[in-house]
Amino acid sequence: MRFLTRPLPAALGLGLAAQLLFCWRLTTPHILVFDEVHYVPAARMLRDLAGPVNIEHPLLGKTLIALGMTLFGDNPLGWRALSTLAASAVVTGVFAILWLLFGRVRTASVGAVLVALNFTVFVQARIAMLDGYMAAFVVTGLAALLWAMRAEGKAVWRRWLLGAALLGLAVGTKWTALPYLGIAGAAYLLARRHRPQLWPGMHPLAALAALGGVALLVYLATFWPAFLYRDQPLTLGTLLPFQLDMFRQQTQVLPPHTYQSNWYSWPLDWRPVWYLYEPADGAQRGVLMLGNPVVMWGGLVALIACVVAWFRDDNGRAGGIALFWFASVAMWALIPKSLGFFYYYYLSSIWLAIAIAAAFDHWRMRLRYWDEAFLALTAVLFVHFYPILSASALDGPQAFHRWMWLSSWV
Repeated sequence: MRFLTRPLPAALGLGLAAQLLFCWRLTTPHILVFDEVHYVPAARMLRDLAGPVNIEHPLLGKTLIALGMTLFGDNPLGWRALSTLAASAVVTGVFAILWLLFGRVRTASVGAVLVALNFTVFVQARIAMLDGYMAAFVVTGLAALLWAMRAEGKAVWRRWLLGAALLGLAVGTKWTALPYLGIAGAAYLLARRHRPQLWPGMHPLAALAALGGVALLVYLATFWPAFLYRDQPLTLGTLLPFQLDMFRQQTQVLPPHTYQSNWYSWPLDWRPVWYLYEPADGAQRGVLMLGNPVVMWGGLVALIACVVAWFRDDNGRAGGIALFWFASVAMWALIPKSLGFFYYYYLSSIWLAIAIAAAFDHWRMRLRYWDEAFLALTAVLFVHFYPILSASALDGPQAFHRWMWLSSWV
């Protein structure tokens, strides 16, 4: 197993294992789950180029769902197949980020495994929603920007532009990826201020202009299918006004919802969302969008540890990861949404796994083998909660009480 000590085989091996995990019993249930009732019909319209629908979001995520349906059929496999690939890209992307930051396969592997076993990634891997695709583009885009940091010559620009393009695709999936362009730009400037030798040959103004410019062009290109609609096709003249229509849809005041929650409660894993809890495929089944308590609550401790490592030991990488998480949560205080839901925390839950790996890396001499124990506990909880994450057959309508640690989870 020595090949697993090298970064590329380790990343590919973990990505393949995650893909197998996400695909097991993917087609259960055979009914539309949660927001699939919105996105699958919209994907059908896109597949047929019929006309605009679900205009509050950009097109790319629904285009990818339509691609899955074209490849595998208009059935549960077609609806969800590409979501599993997106989640596996998140796992390998997290490995890449940690490897590029710390240069240790163990640290990168810890983060990748924590992401795969964090319930949020598993659940989003198995549903036809936009957030999984958005996260894949954000994570791989950030990995590409860090990859550029390690390059020389023209490769710096090639990798930087790749990262910008991937972030543009993220925004073309869901607008909530847009703040990450600003966060990435700010992180770049802070890193260059402390270590000017990073990203050699790139002037900061040129780098930021390329980041924003390429992302904008790629974002606009994702609307190309709408120019081919049979009914109400987009034109160059209506493309920009259409953005205003999307904004109005995004900011409309919605009626209260059973599972709504405030952004500041999400880090506490306080109010998850039942994507499904009803009889389906001949049995009672449930899918709960919940974070793995070990990762969610342990990640908060890791964030504090990362801040301590930054101020006490000048570990800028750990401190930067903590700041990144804080920014990813704080942005929801500014986004003009009338309702909030726990699944909006999806990307932040990914950064928590990175923070945990960074904290274990910093204190690896003092906390030797603690990372293994932490991974084992994470895996135990994943196995325990698996039935209500994967739509397994349950004993009956009241079976969910077995997993309800908090009354707010009901």
